[in-house]
Amino acid sequence: MTRRSALVAGAGLLAAPAMAQSPCLYGVPATDGAKGPVVWRDLDQAQLDAAYRQESYQPHTDEVNGRLSSLSFDLRFQRGYPERAVYGDGPDEGMDIYRADVTDAPVFVFVHGGIWLSLNAAMSGFAAEMFMDRGAHFVALDFAPVNRLGGDLALMAEQVRRGIAWVIKNAKDFGGDPDRVYLGGHSSGGHLAAVALTTDWSDHGLPADAVKGGLVMSGMYDLEPVRLSWRNAYIAFTDEMEDAMSPLRHLDRINAPVVVSYGTLETPEFIRQAKEFAAALESAGKPVELVVGSSFFHQDMWESLGNPYGPNGRAALKMIGL
Repeated sequence: MTRRSALVAGAGLLAAPAMAQSPCLYGVPATDGAKGPVVWRDLDQAQLDAAYRQESYQPHTDEVNGRLSSLSFDLRFQRGYPERAVYGDGPDEGMDIYRADVTDAPVFVFVHGGIWLSLNAAMSGFAAEMFMDRGAHFVALDFAPVNRLGGDLALMAEQVRRGIAWVIKNAKDFGGDPDRVYLGGHSSGGHLAAVALTTDWSDHGLPADAVKGGLVMSGMYDLEPVRLSWRNAYIAFTDEMEDAMSPLRHLDRINAPVVVSYGTLETPEFIRQAKEFAAALESAGKPVELVVGSSFFHQDMWESLGNPYGPNGRAALKMIGL
């Protein structure tokens, strides 16, 4: 197999959807003119499902995922493979550590998206180079897909918390500054990062301000509408899970400054979720900044994390102070 064919094959594997999804028209689904019963606010079931299915609003999702997979693969040839570390005994409980050539450097911990079902840390490596070149370590977490956790998002969130705690406790071992650990996540990873920001870090033997800042990109912050959408087919929602995993309802637990970002070409629900989360944080007196990516689709916002002049790359560097 040639290197080019390996890249194409790897991109296809990483970008492939984790479960079969019926094709959907771009934007709000076409109908015969009759709208179904309203399920959430002014959306019927077809509209709500489309609003929580990125492919409905970004027809080139697979192409972007393939490009990011190739860029991440290329980075390993250009800069070397990341250090692999584990934070638990589970087969998915590991992380990729991309080291900057600086000691006592800040650390950016990234939580990948993928509808809580797919993608991985390896595919997130494309963004590492920007951080490394500016004197920060980049750590991409792995964790189990929710279908291997019985559909329980709380178990997934706990893996992410343990991964973050491991990074803070072991930062000095890879040249990081444990007092300058920052968190970011995109899409379902943005949700998990926001949940992590509500953590009582004393449960992990850490101070309350263990995480110094969070960048939540294109995420979901209240799971009520998500529970009503097609995603309930693989998530075992309960009232308790919906509440515990909705960071919008636990603003009092957030101790770090938060940057919330979204793209103007994302689905209406992802835009609404970002705006309402940022507004709620501001109303609660929490330090918050809302970053808007003009003419950016959902996956384009993720890609912008690796660009110092993109909305998320610029926001991450500003948050860290680089």
